[in-house]
Amino acid sequence: MDNRHLVLVTGPARSGKSEWAENLAGQSNRSVIYVATAADYPEDEEWQTRIQAHQQRRPTNWQTIHAPMDLAKTIQAQPKSICLLIDSLGTWLANILDQEAELWAVTLETLLKAMTQAECQIIVVGEETGWGVVPGYPLGRRFRDRMGELLRQIGAISDQVYLVSAGYALNLKALGIYVTPMVPLDGPKRD
Repeated sequence: MDNRHLVLVTGPARSGKSEWAENLAGQSNRSVIYVATAADYPEDEEWQTRIQAHQQRRPTNWQTIHAPMDLAKTIQAQPKSICLLIDSLGTWLANILDQEAELWAVTLETLLKAMTQAECQIIVVGEETGWGVVPGYPLGRRFRDRMGELLRQIGAISDQVYLVSAGYALNLKALGIYVTPMVPLDGPKRD
């Protein structure tokens, strides 16, 4: 981790991505600050159980910061000497999903700028979506589309990108070829 500035860990639900990110943070040889993006819903017992499971896995010497909305500002405020573990992008995105397209574009640009200018090490966890059926309602499609855009843009600026599935982590930067947005996703056009 010492030579890596920005690491993206992505994958489906319950794949082991948070555990892999926590493992990387623990190997960073730096003080770790865990950024929890979840809003607290005390009346939701199942949600509280999930939060407690995350808390119990983390070492007691890790500091926790709650940043459900202004993630860029949280990143900018961190000293060079730490490893910042952000978990998760999907939860953060859900908190601001009601932003109109213009504001979302500014929010995304501000976040990317904060990540590229940060002096600390950053490990960020993000959920993969859209591997199945297109959501049948507009807000679901907005979440899926924005999450895909967010992961793709963070992946492009990351030093390492891991896909975690079924408990196994694959280093996509070492194994894959980045598809630039200028290349049509459906292949070359035929005459």
